[in-house]
Amino acid sequence: MTQTTENPDDVIRAEHISKRFGPVQALRDINLRVARGEILGLIGDNGAGKSTLIKILTGFHQPDSGRLLFEGNETRFKSVVHARSLGIETVFQDLALVPDLPVYLNLHLNKELVHRPLPFLRRAEMKRRARESLDRIGINIPSVTAEVGSLSGGQRQAIAVARSVHSDAKLLLLDEPLAAMGAKEGGQILRLLDRLKQQGDLAIILIAHNYSQVVDVCDRVNLLQHGEITFDRPSKDTSVEELLSLVHAEYRLPPASGD
Repeated sequence: MTQTTENPDDVIRAEHISKRFGPVQALRDINLRVARGEILGLIGDNGAGKSTLIKILTGFHQPDSGRLLFEGNETRFKSVVHARSLGIETVFQDLALVPDLPVYLNLHLNKELVHRPLPFLRRAEMKRRARESLDRIGINIPSVTAEVGSLSGGQRQAIAVARSVHSDAKLLLLDEPLAAMGAKEGGQILRLLDRLKQQGDLAIILIAHNYSQVVDVCDRVNLLQHGEITFDRPSKDTSVEELLSLVHAEYRLPPASGD
């Protein structure tokens, strides 16, 4: 079990969080924190409890015990919609983009600007805001009128991140954003994350299986094993080899007798 220390810049703090599903103890006594301008790498093998923890942080599940503090205030996330209204955004692997729609409409999905009283779309204003949002975080998309389906995987991932930032996110959770990407596209997303970190306005939790990328881009690393965070350390003080050793130690067979 790890203990967290108080930090006035913490955007989210989870203290002694537990969650059970019937006979399965998914999480037990979780302590986690992420500060503004920080990227936390969350790693762990399949079934360790990462998905359950993320769903609690985004209001999809309620914890059985413990408490959550958002920007210093104890908060109960009543739903995903409630969590989003506070500034908690998640980018899942499926991205939730509409391929046939242009970039600017994807950035405003479910938050379209309309004229009043006639409900006509304010297309020119949405294009302008989309261009500003992309330029502000350094995403190179030649035209905001291009259909999302025509873009590369890295560009689509970047647009999904931009949409969350465009929504005034304070906490961004990224679920395997580099999965199935080549080195060039993955590098684009890593540079985007670095730019967001340098701006200092956003707290980010990055779930990833590529420990080299975690060590390179994250400020701290948390290892989740069997529903507990067993490792919390600055990335600069650890290595890929150490993380691999910790994750896979439980699967090593003991030496055969007589050896």
